[in-house]
Amino acid sequence: MKEEQVILVNTDNEQIGTMPKMEAHEKALLHRAFSVFVTNAKGEIMLQQRAASKYHSPLLWTNTCCSHQRVGESNIDAGKRRLQEEMGFQTELEELFSFIYKAPFDNGLTEHEFDHVMLGSYNEEPKINPLEVEAWKWMSPEDVRQDIAKNPKEYTVWFKIIFEKFYQHLFKLN
Repeated sequence: MKEEQVILVNTDNEQIGTMPKMEAHEKALLHRAFSVFVTNAKGEIMLQQRAASKYHSPLLWTNTCCSHQRVGESNIDAGKRRLQEEMGFQTELEELFSFIYKAPFDNGLTEHEFDHVMLGSYNEEPKINPLEVEAWKWMSPEDVRQDIAKNPKEYTVWFKIIFEKFYQHLFKLN
């Protein structure tokens, strides 16, 4: 199976090439990515625990899903595709904001992403893909914030960065 390609971008999110995902993470090159947050009618966020078999950040909690766009794929279409692949459902998504972050991992890889953060709504149980997801749960934004402060090692490095921006965005809207 051919390794998935990521879209390399400059700081203006203009495509400058493609590269195998692992190589881009080894070289810490800026590439396009997305992060999906799904909330329910109670305002809770659906979190996923990454599968034990993941090559980085196994068994850590993170946002509903995240990944990389494919060439020619819109941010929204990419988010919907990955939501179905990881969590087993689809919902409408809206893009909230985007930003650049850089987060090194213990294994020598680095996420350096131009991340597009999206929001969707769903009120049922997901049908998780066990190759991608170990477990899932609903949590209120405030409970997530408090738990990250209390148990930071239980969350992915990128989620801690993205969640703070998402949390600020949520409460600017209200």
